[in-house]
Amino acid sequence: MQGYYQLGDRFEGRRVVTIGGGSGTFSMLSHLKKYPFNITAIVTMSDSGGSSRMLMDEFHRQLPLGDLRQSLVALARHGALWREVFMHRFERDDEGTQEQAKGGVSGHSLGNLIIKGLQDINGGNLLLAIEDTQELLGTAGNVVPVTLEPTTLCADLEDGSTICSETVIDTRGKKNLTDLSPIHRLRLMPENVAGCPQAIRAIRRADTIIIGPGDLYTSLLPNLLVPDIAKAIRESEAEKVYVCNLMTKHGETDGYKASDFVNEIHRYLGARVDRVIVNTGTFSPDLRAKYLEERSEPVSVDHNRLSKLVPNITTEQLNFEGDTLARHDPERLVRAIFQGPDLHE
Repeated sequence: MQGYYQLGDRFEGRRVVTIGGGSGTFSMLSHLKKYPFNITAIVTMSDSGGSSRMLMDEFHRQLPLGDLRQSLVALARHGALWREVFMHRFERDDEGTQEQAKGGVSGHSLGNLIIKGLQDINGGNLLLAIEDTQELLGTAGNVVPVTLEPTTLCADLEDGSTICSETVIDTRGKKNLTDLSPIHRLRLMPENVAGCPQAIRAIRRADTIIIGPGDLYTSLLPNLLVPDIAKAIRESEAEKVYVCNLMTKHGETDGYKASDFVNEIHRYLGARVDRVIVNTGTFSPDLRAKYLEERSEPVSVDHNRLSKLVPNITTEQLNFEGDTLARHDPERLVRAIFQGPDLHE
């Protein structure tokens, strides 16, 4: 197919399932679509901020749409215009709070509104709305919510307190640079929500399951908190690959080494992954200093402890060089996941 990468025969039509959400998943999916994989993106449904929050407040039992929209756009093949339409966000005016209370569009993502409109057209069925969105965007794969039930993400801290909402957990380190109580346990309310049947089906049929990249406590683990999903992953014969973070995050993973990230994945999955992908690239002094101001630092790879947790470890330079942010280079990442020699242009 013109404009797409060619692969060795063993990758042709390979069923690849990604599990996550946020910018890390968006970047990886944007590159995975260049290859003739059979892609299913399973997306966390714990988002509680921005346009998703406003829609959830305005419409009873509305599920968050932000991560779904990003994954749909990442897999889109119908040109830049459609992607820009779905990513456009209406500016907030000076009286944004009042406008939002009246149901205005200030602060909303246009893509979220389109998906919500398609959901209404389909009698409230989110899965049919996603199918219609995939048709509009010509996606190179399927996007599936991890659950169709409303949930709230909560973190029990080591000091005995509890904080709830994905946004609160995600941003507490940015709002407070002092020492914060570590997360002791992550959970969903309610706890025993059902996994989306389409997500479970995709996991059971997968050849490769990729967990990450993304924030450990707000993008990855919320998916494993859905019992049906964790069980399906455990029972799947697919290779299970975890992409470790590049940097620690204040308020969530302070002081974590690569093995600490893996331990948390294993803890909530209830089993071990087959392989972990870790970065050995370096960051410029200026970039390290920038992140250090936020009490964030590169994740160190403790090989001895890591080798006791995971049978296979892939260590490569995976970060962009000379970038102003610490981000995975999606091309390097995809090649590392699928073991580069047979993956070529």
